[in-house]
Amino acid sequence: MSETKLADWWKPAEKGKILCTLCPRYCKIGEGQPGFCYIRQNHGGKLYTTGYGHPTGFAVDPIEKKPLNHFYPGTEVLSFGTAGCNLGCRFCQNWSISKAKLDELNSLSVSPEDVVNLAKQYHVPSIAFTYNDPTIFGEYVIDISKTAREEGIKTVMVTAGYIDKNARKDVYKYIDAANVDLKAFTERFYFKLTFSHLKDVLDTLVWLRNETNVWFEITTLQIPDENDSAEEVKQECEWILKNLGDSVPLHFTAFHPDFKMWDKEKTSAQTLEMSREIALSLGIRYCYVGNVHSSKGQTTYCYNCKAPLIKRDWHSVLSYKIMDGKCYNCGAEIHGRFV
Repeated sequence: MSETKLADWWKPAEKGKILCTLCPRYCKIGEGQPGFCYIRQNHGGKLYTTGYGHPTGFAVDPIEKKPLNHFYPGTEVLSFGTAGCNLGCRFCQNWSISKAKLDELNSLSVSPEDVVNLAKQYHVPSIAFTYNDPTIFGEYVIDISKTAREEGIKTVMVTAGYIDKNARKDVYKYIDAANVDLKAFTERFYFKLTFSHLKDVLDTLVWLRNETNVWFEITTLQIPDENDSAEEVKQECEWILKNLGDSVPLHFTAFHPDFKMWDKEKTSAQTLEMSREIALSLGIRYCYVGNVHSSKGQTTYCYNCKAPLIKRDWHSVLSYKIMDGKCYNCGAEIHGRFV
């Protein structure tokens, strides 16, 4: 049990076990055992986190890669994650990290202050907690995001949104933006393919919208014959419109065969474009496609006059015509956080 930190969000349970209350999985963890996420462990009747201070590596990415298209477009972000995850997605696109144990990876030893100093060294305005789900290293997230805010640096959660109602108030206290994976819109999909539950993710989205100032966008990775039907896309969009409003950007991204799901073909560009057209026709103001090349599907348009405002080529910004948060052509307010 070397290099661990006493965790938050837990309480003693029966027979010497610990109840972890960080996420809705509510693992009951026996002595010497880890929870589902691997990095939260019971030692001597106390819960410790082995993820604190142990990222598996850093990269400087375009903010559009998270994907966030309305959060300081064209800027860069310092990205990192740890080992482990609190979901069990059979289609995981980052499984070599999220399904690994910390001792299987060459993790680093980096303090919260070191992370912020690294962002300053590379002159990036934001830090992203990504690659695996940052929910599971919430203590580290809090300390980094607090220090970052003091230094004028933004922080971003790239997450599945599977977090306990009380814990999320702590974890998101200093967070500026999030991209939340809404992996599908059926409980069948969530239970069968992620070993989690849809309702908890929807609750997080409503909470972000109604009770925080966090800018957030939504991503749905579309898997052929699993969550890509026109009817499911329609239901998802109608729920978003009713519960979150028309101004939350929505991304439909392409799946590629990986991890434990090699029996599916990669998602076609036509499927993504169909989903985008459905979303726009129902009233979603900003909808994008990802993991395929589509100039049209990656461009930000004014919802009012349809003028192209931010043209992109993959994750590169080619032109930028938002002026003081408004459309250069008609003056309509464009929702987001802009330079």
